[in-house]
Amino acid sequence: MSLDPSQFQKLNVADTCAIWNVLSSWLLYERAKSVGCSFCCTNFVHYECLHKPRKTYSDADRVLQTRLQKALQDGQFKSYHLDLEDLQEVDILQKRKKLGKGELTSIVFAKKTNQAFLTDDKGARNLAEEVMTRRFLQTTPQLVGWLVFTSLLSDYDVNSIINEHKTVEQPLAKYFREMYERALDYRLKLNSSS
Repeated sequence: MSLDPSQFQKLNVADTCAIWNVLSSWLLYERAKSVGCSFCCTNFVHYECLHKPRKTYSDADRVLQTRLQKALQDGQFKSYHLDLEDLQEVDILQKRKKLGKGELTSIVFAKKTNQAFLTDDKGARNLAEEVMTRRFLQTTPQLVGWLVFTSLLSDYDVNSIINEHKTVEQPLAKYFREMYERALDYRLKLNSSS
């Protein structure tokens, strides 16, 4: 899947990994919100993020959970339940691919509500490409690229975002850098064709 940094849907249903990656940098999250991006999740993803028992629990986990709790308390990040018929679709999808219920409930809810599905999980993206319109499938690196493309993030901002992301032990720094470079290339091509 080739990601286009010139496009980004502002209404997003995020799965667990996307929540952690968006909240890995408070600068990224605040900048996205400032231009009207919104993020929500299903109650199952909410449970995975904040209540599901873990084998290991690091300081980075605590930081990310605290950030999510603050966003939820401030009403800037919302959590939604699924209806029984939605859960039946989750069951059908689960039989097709070996994905967790967080990703599956997110795909179903995004599709139902006509919002973008924000994920950084390759398996979830592959399934979503089969059942959703491609333009409603997005990643956190694409968000970074779009904010760079639209001149809402500077070089310094991207470096700060990458450093924050690494501090909370998240794995996408390389992809943030790649999307940053792709966004600059897209912007250069757009300006040279004008």
